[in-house]
Amino acid sequence: MGPEERALAFLDAVLDPDFALVARNEAGRMLGMAGFKTAQGGLTGGGMADLARVYGWVGGLWRGLALSVLERQVQAGVFQMDGIFVAAEARGRGVGTALLDAVKAEATATGMREVQLDVIDTNPRARALYERQGFSPVGQTDTGPFRRVFGFSSATRMSWPVEPAG
Repeated sequence: MGPEERALAFLDAVLDPDFALVARNEAGRMLGMAGFKTAQGGLTGGGMADLARVYGWVGGLWRGLALSVLERQVQAGVFQMDGIFVAAEARGRGVGTALLDAVKAEATATGMREVQLDVIDTNPRARALYERQGFSPVGQTDTGPFRRVFGFSSATRMSWPVEPAG
C-alpha cells in the first residue's frame, strides 16, 4: 500500500473500530487486534474513491485491483475474520489465543454458524495457532502475478464451526 504515510492516511479513513476486538495490557496499551466482517460492515472498508483520494486515480486503480485479489465476500452465517495482529513484544504470550477465543465468542453470541479466516503461506506460525484452535483448511487462493506485490504466493482459507447453543 506504500508509501507508509499514504497507506496510514488511507487506513485512517477506512478503518471502523466497531468491527475489531482488541487485547490490551493492564496499562491499556494495545497488544493485538482481530478485525472482522459481517453483513453489517467490516474493519476495513472503503473503495475506489477512498483510494483515489489518497493515491490519485492511477495509484488508486492499481492498488484497488491488487486488493481485489484478497477481498472476501460476506456470506450469510459466516463471521469473517478481516485481519489479526499481535505486537512483536507480545508474541508467544497467549494474546493471539485470547483474540481467537474472543472472535469465537463473538461469532457464537451473534448467532453465526462458522468463523472463517485466511492465512498466508509465509506465516506457518499463525497457521499452527489456527489449527491448535480447531480451524481446518477449506480452500486456497493463489495471488498469481501479485505475489511480488504482496510478498506471499497463496492464502489458505480456514474454517471453525460454531457449536450450536443449548
